[in-house]
Amino acid sequence: MTTTAKPSSMPFSVKFAQFWTLIKPLQTGLLLATGVAGYMSAHGTVDLALLLVMSASLFLSISGSTIMNMWHDHDIDAKMKRTKKRPAASGELTRAEVFTVGMAITTLGVGWAVAIDPLYGVVVFAGWFFDVVVYTLWLKRRTCWSILWGGISGAMPILAGRVLAVGEIEIIGLLLAAAVLFWIPTHTLTFSIKFADDYNAAGVPTFPSTYGLDTTRAVIALSSIIAAASIGVAGVMIGVQAGVMRLLVVLSSGLLLLSFATVFRPSERVNFSLFKYASLYMLISMILLSV
Repeated sequence: MTTTAKPSSMPFSVKFAQFWTLIKPLQTGLLLATGVAGYMSAHGTVDLALLLVMSASLFLSISGSTIMNMWHDHDIDAKMKRTKKRPAASGELTRAEVFTVGMAITTLGVGWAVAIDPLYGVVVFAGWFFDVVVYTLWLKRRTCWSILWGGISGAMPILAGRVLAVGEIEIIGLLLAAAVLFWIPTHTLTFSIKFADDYNAAGVPTFPSTYGLDTTRAVIALSSIIAAASIGVAGVMIGVQAGVMRLLVVLSSGLLLLSFATVFRPSERVNFSLFKYASLYMLISMILLSV
């Protein structure tokens, strides 16, 4: 464990940088993009001020849940090569600091969301609850099926954005949430294959360690099909332009081809390509739905 400087004596800029790494900026940014896409998918008159405050509340809520994950998982992160240098795992930040900041950001983000709109706030809180309480605190160390609940959490930002735009939970919002929910296994399971040794060292159950690689790859392919179908149907119901729909079809075709390649032509290269493409696929799809 790193014991260089006492966390309390660190300059503010250093601490800010450390907490910034704890929110996983790329992951948080992608989830925030889904929330913006959910709001923009309504294709009504965009209230720029509302969009900005929604984005801020979502960013804080997502960041708070991620910091709380880091707080609880500091011990298993310390056992994995790719995560052992995270400030919470290395001891650069104390557990008390991480907990305090995580809960403060969470309270601000969720509280702001409720103040903006109660139903929107409930959906945002549900995302935090499923991620921190159900996935991280309860299930992550017990069962590989924890990713299902992590996926539900990841689907909440896009549903929240849609709810804020239309004022209710309706079929399009649920389809968009399903697209993210079933995209997450494609992202997460390819990751668990790539870093299987890390997860085994930390004692975290994963699909590859529980059911084997063949079953895991089949689940990846199936979830990719459902994710692509959900985005496609949602796009049709939203009424996206034909050109945008064609781009969504091309993007989805790439996702499916790589997913099937992991089943029929499995290799480390194909698995990593799918892992990288899955994030790009979701980001571009969200941009297209927003436009």
